[in-house]
Amino acid sequence: MKKILRHRMFWPVIALLALIVLNTIARPSFISITVQNGQLYGALIDILRNSAPLMLVSLGMMIVIATRGIDLSVGAIMAVSGAVALTIIADSPSPDDLGTVLVAILVGVLVSLLLGIWNGFLVAVVGVQPIIATLVLMLAGRGVALLITGGFITTINSAPYKFMAQGYVIGLPFAFFVSIAAIVIVALIERRTALGVLTEAVGINPEASRLAGVRARGIIWGAYAASGVLAGFAGILYTSNIMAADANAAGLYIELYAILAVVLGGTSLAGGKFTVAGTVVGVFTIETLRSTILFLGVPSAVAPLFLAIVVVIVVLVQSQRLRGAVAKLAQALRPKKPEVAR
Repeated sequence: MKKILRHRMFWPVIALLALIVLNTIARPSFISITVQNGQLYGALIDILRNSAPLMLVSLGMMIVIATRGIDLSVGAIMAVSGAVALTIIADSPSPDDLGTVLVAILVGVLVSLLLGIWNGFLVAVVGVQPIIATLVLMLAGRGVALLITGGFITTINSAPYKFMAQGYVIGLPFAFFVSIAAIVIVALIERRTALGVLTEAVGINPEASRLAGVRARGIIWGAYAASGVLAGFAGILYTSNIMAADANAAGLYIELYAILAVVLGGTSLAGGKFTVAGTVVGVFTIETLRSTILFLGVPSAVAPLFLAIVVVIVVLVQSQRLRGAVAKLAQALRPKKPEVAR
């Protein structure tokens, strides 16, 4: 039992289950799932679909954080990716052509890859602090997206592109399968190859790993490139959901939510050890919180405060130091057994 309690996945899972139970008590329809035309609908299905962009961004953020870095530009990369894809489709004479949509998605993700490579170059080669290097693109990226869209919100009407976020496969949202694919690919690469061990080694001690022959520069560079690609796909899903490219709103604050999800999942911001499963749980926790806020009718201006309070509570519950202090206090308050006279 003690081994289970000490497992780093225990408290994140408990926090997620507690949120689901509280939501179910407040509204029993939360866990109800209906079937219409062979497609599943319900609050839980909405969470699976809406969590897809955050899931992709969080997986990339997890890899970057594991190398002792941070990527604040993921929201801006989402905006650029969506702007590029929708501009190509809007300028095409046949927006419903599958080939046109695939080209638009490919170009959007390719641009995101280049932006991720740029971040990696600044951090790994030039030696710029990660928070500064990515902050530059965070500020400039949305300006680039505005230039691409001409300063307007680009809208399209394309059935294949709409399917990315709003379509269904085998009764479940297609966006959910995109999340599953990303999770499986990241887990296989980071946990079934030596790359995961090397990534953790670089995050724990970059200098020692370099002296041991690990090419830390290439690993860090690759982490930011992967983050860029995943953020690019997230931008595609986001714009597909609203069928518009809004450079100012696309991916707004998603970098903060991604960092929260990674930390809630048990990954340390100090770098090194990371957990893919924990990140997945963290994402679902954040999305369940957002669903709860929406249900409670919390004003949009107050919603971040509500989310921050709940996240702080969850983080405190996960804190080993706090749990140790509570255990010591409980032991101190426990009445002592009277000594038996001999």
